[in-house]
Amino acid sequence: MLKEFKDFAMKGNMLDMAVGIIIGAGFTTVVDSLVNDILMPVLGLLLGDTDFSQLYVLLQSGTPDGPYTSLELANQAGAVTLNYGMFVNALINFTIVAFALFMIIRAMNRLRGEQKTEE
Repeated sequence: MLKEFKDFAMKGNMLDMAVGIIIGAGFTTVVDSLVNDILMPVLGLLLGDTDFSQLYVLLQSGTPDGPYTSLELANQAGAVTLNYGMFVNALINFTIVAFALFMIIRAMNRLRGEQKTEE
């Protein structure tokens, strides 16, 4: 059983997958920074100085009662909020990651196509 596990773990596909996961984790950090530090401030300015991460709907006030000037103050008061701005950030993040992966896979497929024609 141990030999079978060793054979499985040492297969090229398993190592490729591990490298992909590690690179993916690093890529996620870069994309998060791109979205939160570069794209969202620009979009916020274009849409009237809006900070998407601060957009929320107050479902129930905390102590002290609202209104709250920021999501952080609402959370500190124990208010129940629907944080749709954070969801917008996550959607933009996902779209960028999906597009980047699409471009990488597209480039890889083109390279594979060129290799097949050369053979």
